[in-house]
Amino acid sequence: MDLALLRTFVTVHRAGSFTRAAALLGLSQPAVTSQIRTLERQLGRPLFLRQARGVTPTTIGDELAHKAAPHLDALVEITETGLDDESSLRSLHLAGPPEFTAERALPALTELTGEDGQGFALRASFGNAEETLEGLAAGHHDLAITTARPRGALLTATPLCDEEHVLVAAPRWADRIGSKTLRLKGAHALEDLPVVEVHESLPFVSRYWASVYDSRPAAPGTVIVPDLRAVLACAAAGAGLAVLPRYLCAAALERGDVVALHDPPVPPLRTYFLVVRTGTLTMPHIARAHEWLLRAASDWV
Repeated sequence: MDLALLRTFVTVHRAGSFTRAAALLGLSQPAVTSQIRTLERQLGRPLFLRQARGVTPTTIGDELAHKAAPHLDALVEITETGLDDESSLRSLHLAGPPEFTAERALPALTELTGEDGQGFALRASFGNAEETLEGLAAGHHDLAITTARPRGALLTATPLCDEEHVLVAAPRWADRIGSKTLRLKGAHALEDLPVVEVHESLPFVSRYWASVYDSRPAAPGTVIVPDLRAVLACAAAGAGLAVLPRYLCAAALERGDVVALHDPPVPPLRTYFLVVRTGTLTMPHIARAHEWLLRAASDWV
């Protein structure tokens, strides 16, 4: 079987579209379509169901991708790394949410970029869970950190750590409301406070309200900025309340820049997953980074 046909097939399977696969491969869409038809004729079975928006793999298509993709990835790794140049470093491409990746993952992985004979070059990119998983499936990344567990057999997810969320604001807001009022009125005491969030949909605040108060937040977002570190800075400056991961705001809480407005007996949690393409943990540099992050996460609180 022609490896070029398999490579095209796996790319289409990961991209979910002939058009996107063609762009990734640097081929025309008719060329990709022709290669998939050739492979289907050789196998005597359809590999994809054509739909208005992209393609869906058949059962046979999923099975072939599950078996072939890891081996094709290994061959790509060999060609990229080279057989004779032992001094060249493999590159590990990591993707994940900007704040967690910058504050947690990258500091841990930089320890593996040294000259111990087993190091690698590190490349990082940021994105939301959907973008990150699509990039991983398409082969743009080797390792991904997401808050969404992927579906299907092409990607393998391992729980990495849980993230505790804290409701915070500048001290002046807590003083204005009063601790007694907060205890007695709960969410109602917070209705008039402005909100700082990462998106208009208030994902962090809404999740906190649903978990702790069994309700929805009443106030709209006053400051919307797509980075939790900026949310913390705005909250500390007095812009309003915010819900933040404890790891991100622990130092600010200790300094008194912000205070926790509520201490629920069961704080809201969010789970991070470490995700790879199935079979790629056979590659030493990916396996080492994967193991290292899992070990580092055991010390993250």
